[in-house]
Amino acid sequence: MSANLPLSLEPPKCVGEADSWCTQVFELTGSAWLAASADWLIAKPLTILLILVVAVIVRLLARKAIDRLTNGDGKTPKLLRPLKERAPQALGSILSERRAQRAKTIGSVLKSIVTAVVFGLAFMLVLGELGVNLAPIIASAGIVGVALGFGAQNLVRDFLSGIFMLLEDQYGVGDIVDLGEATGTIEGVGLRVTTLRDLNGTVWYVRNGEILRVGNFSQGFAVAVVDLPVGYSADAEQVTSILRRVSGELTEDSDHATDVIEPPEVLGVEKVTPEGMTFRVTVKVRPGRQWAVQRALRARAMAALEEADIQPPLGRLFPPAPQP
Repeated sequence: MSANLPLSLEPPKCVGEADSWCTQVFELTGSAWLAASADWLIAKPLTILLILVVAVIVRLLARKAIDRLTNGDGKTPKLLRPLKERAPQALGSILSERRAQRAKTIGSVLKSIVTAVVFGLAFMLVLGELGVNLAPIIASAGIVGVALGFGAQNLVRDFLSGIFMLLEDQYGVGDIVDLGEATGTIEGVGLRVTTLRDLNGTVWYVRNGEILRVGNFSQGFAVAVVDLPVGYSADAEQVTSILRRVSGELTEDSDHATDVIEPPEVLGVEKVTPEGMTFRVTVKVRPGRQWAVQRALRARAMAALEEADIQPPLGRLFPPAPQP
């Protein structure tokens, strides 16, 4: 019976498959060509559309999850809670800005990775649905990746160094750091470049991959060290007593009381030179306040020593004039 049917009405071989698009299209249209092409015209486009929709949804959900992890609303973001934070709590608003920028940068990296992974997998699945042989493409991508890796070694190194700096919290916005070539206050931390402003107001852009060491003056606490030289004629016990009194007065000063963390410590004679003796005083202070405390303590100590007629190194060049 089927041998007498026209060629266009001859059922294709796929009609016998149960619950197939071919069978359903042939039953609806009676067209053998449409039935044979049902897989390309209906099944594969629907599968590709489903892959793209799922990829968009997964990417959207992942980005929302990352936003929740990086948005602290004034508190420590959930993403940063498992990570070590070296910034002192006393920094206040600067610490909040540091956390926000750190979380924002890490979140940006995670979003980029999620986007690349999700759409990369979706692209590979779409090519598989189209019947493209993926083995040569994967091999070519590997070769291109190696070539780009060799050509962009500095960029990759800067990027990886920036990620590890953020994860390890080596420094952040508001920190005073020494990066070797430049020393100043951090104004911005990126994945490729760190921006800082030195004491002269010059803005330095330092590539993260070129940073071999970091000296951070703003983590935990700082120590104000004051060295005071006096002559050999000075009484060591008297000088020590004066320095202890002056250091104690500093902790009661309203301008510096909040800067001092622990009571000052007078270490005594630090060194002896041919010119005289040097006494050292140390004070543990809030990070970034050591220079102000040093200046204040040095000024008070020098005034007190002069008032007590403690001679400077080598004494006076000329004897004092006789008093009438």
